Amino acid sequence: MHSQSSSFIATFLRMESAGGVILILASVLAILMANSSLEPYYQLLLSTPVEIRVGAGEIAKPLLLWINDGLMAVFFFLVGLELKRELVEGELADKRNIILPGVGAIGGMLFPALIYLYFNYQDPVAVKGWAIPAATDIAFALGILTLLGSRVPTSLKIFLTSLAIFDDIGAIIIIAFFYTSKISLSALVVVAICTVVLALFNRANVVSKSPYILIGLVMWVATLKSGVHATLAGVVLAMFIPLQSKSDAAVSPLKSLEHDLHSVVAFFVLPVFAFANAGINISDVGASDFLHNVPIGILLGLFVGKQVGIFGLCWLSIKLRLTQLPKEMDWFSLYGVAVLCGIGFTMSLFVGSLAFEETGVDLLFDEKLGIIAGSLASGLLGYAVLRFSLPAKAG
Repeated sequence: MHSQSSSFIATFLRMESAGGVILILASVLAILMANSSLEPYYQLLLSTPVEIRVGAGEIAKPLLLWINDGLMAVFFFLVGLELKRELVEGELADKRNIILPGVGAIGGMLFPALIYLYFNYQDPVAVKGWAIPAATDIAFALGILTLLGSRVPTSLKIFLTSLAIFDDIGAIIIIAFFYTSKISLSALVVVAICTVVLALFNRANVVSKSPYILIGLVMWVATLKSGVHATLAGVVLAMFIPLQSKSDAAVSPLKSLEHDLHSVVAFFVLPVFAFANAGINISDVGASDFLHNVPIGILLGLFVGKQVGIFGLCWLSIKLRLTQLPKEMDWFSLYGVAVLCGIGFTMSLFVGSLAFEETGVDLLFDEKLGIIAGSLASGLLGYAVLRFSLPAKAG
């Protein structure tokens, strides 16, 4: 059981680390296109109308929203699968391994949000972005860790991965309660019916993945129409995928789906999302753009709030003897990981699109500027701290 869990963690780390490199390339490409003669074509591509119609029912959105609502639902589906497996048989099944990353995730969401609110609480529009700096981009963070090679102990990678899982849980809760539009009760009834059907499939030991995916697609459409953000359908679906067959323990629909989706998410879903959302025109950026309260709040939330919140609450919980530092980790490496979690990027861009998608171009521009600056500063300092604190290993 433990060896299977370790192999899944190893696969996750390989996928996420390599995916982090692809993410960086996709982001750089988006920024280059947004600041060149190709900018009109970049915007034309993202605004391309895409429509699916069945009888009187239709879903008509620009390509950008299909990416943000559709592809990101696949990402959150994978997050849900990983979360369920980790809680049942992985590192988080041992309650002692939950406390430190759980406490760190709470601090890493609370302090950045408070810093952002300090700068923006008087602006009723800007205040909607309070959750933007609370997010962590695990692919980018693990991509930075990869640059350090064999210096990085496995315990450090597991801590970062576990913290990111709790961070994703927080993002799911925030999206569900704070970033929903007007609710359609009829659509929610369809979502509820789909949930019951999925529960029946699970109880009846249905191990074929096709029925789950089919009902999941119906639930995604209903969630999209309900006003609740459609990505949450992915999380709900994941909770009903059987970890293993009741008649044959060797059959695991959940692990099979997780294995199939890792490469799709790491090498397609997140890079496409980054390409579609990272394009920011910086040709006319001046001091006033950087000093606006929105980018300042996001920048300081990611760069200062993350490291203070994560390291501070972890330090406090260890000093109170609620938990202890994992093996092969010390205070410097813990601090380096806390700084690295300030890389919000794709997750921050996603939350920002939910917060500001209806408030106009200028505010959306400010949001991206703060995310990129805060993530870049966190990545550089986090790498420097870990390179200094982690000893080089022979071979």
